Amino acid sequence: MRKRLGCLHAHYTNIEYIENALAPYNIELVHFVDPGLMNRLTSDQNFNEVDAQQKVKEQMEWVAQSNIDAILITCTNYIAILQEDHLSISVPIYKLDEPFLDFICNIQQPHTLLFTNAATVEGTMERLRLFADTYQKSLNIEVVVLNNMFDLIMQGRKKEYDQEVARMLEQLIYEDKIISVAQLSMVDAAQLVEAKTGRSITNPLRTFVTSIVKELDLEEKLL
Repeated sequence: MRKRLGCLHAHYTNIEYIENALAPYNIELVHFVDPGLMNRLTSDQNFNEVDAQQKVKEQMEWVAQSNIDAILITCTNYIAILQEDHLSISVPIYKLDEPFLDFICNIQQPHTLLFTNAATVEGTMERLRLFADTYQKSLNIEVVVLNNMFDLIMQGRKKEYDQEVARMLEQLIYEDKIISVAQLSMVDAAQLVEAKTGRSITNPLRTFVTSIVKELDLEEKLL
């Protein structure tokens, strides 16, 4: 039976990543997009964490009532804000960053983790530390924020964004460290650099697909 996955995004550009990644599988994707929460968190001083938690709760419960079999949250900040014990939801909740954080916790070599959106760093790193503590792992990570790039995505200038992120990745890829990109918006640029250099760059989409296919027992479509 074909499953329906409700996907909650903080930006419309995340839709294409999930659609392409899960296209080979027997699953129907239903997308819900609300960039307003992140905008208010970063620009409205009167909008506090309690307000944000209530907004995410409302969004999650709205998605859960949309005849879906599971929910996927693609935004790390949404995940960090979410309080699952306050939800009255019966469907499973999948968090795109969890398989990625689990993977990173098992890397012992020096590791560079790249961001373009500084607002996602604190939430991501806090969740990563929680994962590391749970598994009793030590982290050897350098966080690098590629500044002045994320605005390009928010302005709809994705091609320019991909080019700038790829340019910076190429400068870093030959250092003697493992390179990962922390945000879904950086996946296309990472894949471009992988194809050009032959070097692997871990990204949250790759680890997520492996995990969700197993969790939901998805079957590939017959082409």
